[in-house]
Amino acid sequence: MNTQQHRDDEPLVTPNAAPIPTATVDPEVLAEQVGSEQRHDAAGDLPKVNARYIWFMVLAQFGVFMAFITPLAISLSIRVNELAPGREEVLGYITGAGALFVMLTAPFMGVWSDRTRTRLGRRRPFMIGGMVLGVVSLVVMALAPNVLVLGLGWVLAQWGWGTVLGNLQNSTADRLPEEQRGKVAGLTGFATQVAPVFGVILTFGVTGNALLLFLIPGAVGVVLVTLFVVLVHEDDSRTLPKDALTLGGLLRKYVYNPKQYPDFSWNWLGRFLFYFGLTLNTTFTAFFFASRLGVEVTEVAGVIATLGGVGVLAVTAGALGGGFLSDRFRRRKVFVVTGGALMAAGMLVMAFSTGLPLLITGSLIVSAGIGMFSAVDQALLLDVLPEKATDAGRFMGITGFATSIPQSAAPLIASSILLVGVTGDAKNYTLLFVVAAVLVLLGGLVILRIRSVR
Repeated sequence: MNTQQHRDDEPLVTPNAAPIPTATVDPEVLAEQVGSEQRHDAAGDLPKVNARYIWFMVLAQFGVFMAFITPLAISLSIRVNELAPGREEVLGYITGAGALFVMLTAPFMGVWSDRTRTRLGRRRPFMIGGMVLGVVSLVVMALAPNVLVLGLGWVLAQWGWGTVLGNLQNSTADRLPEEQRGKVAGLTGFATQVAPVFGVILTFGVTGNALLLFLIPGAVGVVLVTLFVVLVHEDDSRTLPKDALTLGGLLRKYVYNPKQYPDFSWNWLGRFLFYFGLTLNTTFTAFFFASRLGVEVTEVAGVIATLGGVGVLAVTAGALGGGFLSDRFRRRKVFVVTGGALMAAGMLVMAFSTGLPLLITGSLIVSAGIGMFSAVDQALLLDVLPEKATDAGRFMGITGFATSIPQSAAPLIASSILLVGVTGDAKNYTLLFVVAAVLVLLGGLVILRIRSVR
């Protein structure tokens, strides 16, 4: 048990709850006793975190998404257009390769984080290392002489910034009591959705300078993550128990028994469907807007930035409204389903749009749906996450499959969908957005199968 304790009036976050010794808790026996994954590792006993933790967590996740998603929103498209003009499908191959790499490494990184024993704690060393790797990746992408090096840079970005984000989310699993999960998820959900918008706005005037295009949002990420690492306390983890782990044991941690944790499994499937549809929708955003507006891809940055700025209000309403209300009424599922339905409706409007007014309308509806679904589903995930005291990083890594598999496969599938029923240089964006709408709607409906959370 950690011996470093702090008084309630100290300006530091509440320390982690004491870990449950693994020798005293048999997950299989306990699952048989309660009939589901109601074992929350004493999560209901976690004390409330203070404002310092919440706001620096929000800022840190904002910074990660500013540095990490801005390239996906506009910078990568511009670089692909420079290095492989007229070959939009290359963007899908690059983003798919990065997501595949993360998919294969995320559970390992989670297990490693769970088992790290340092004076800085379990999570902060990975935030620092991931941030350094993330900055290197931005330089590689900015200076890449060909699409192969550009793809390598994106793999490094997925690994580095993804590690930072994963350990920020592991920290919320370690510390947040149920009564604060919706609120914090709403705030971080809002921050992560608006961060790329601010990234596009910041880089609007430097689209001709590849280095600044990547490093300006990256600098914001570095500053905000550093603030969290330096100013938010995490207990020394060197006294925590640590069992020996063989290679076979590590590989087994990549999987789990879905029957043992059915609600976690339904949440995983719902998230998978949602992010598959979302990735289909967002991967080719710049090219889609250029096609519908009849302009070059380099000319849509201003349109996307303006639309994103207006969309801040929609994301705010969805994320904060859904997150806070889900805590207030102690209900998650209705908000997740509503978020998926809103997204589907907005995608259909965009799919059949012929000009800017319908693009704006559809995009705003999609923004509201993304904000609501992503925020409340994150709180729902923490509600059903198994073995939070000992294996939070592992199960968060497994949850990462639900986003990394779509991020890997969806761009490749999208590249094929774009070619269905068209000839020459034409692309079937209408079909792509219809398929995306169906998937996000199903993602919301699957959540209704969860039984332990209302």
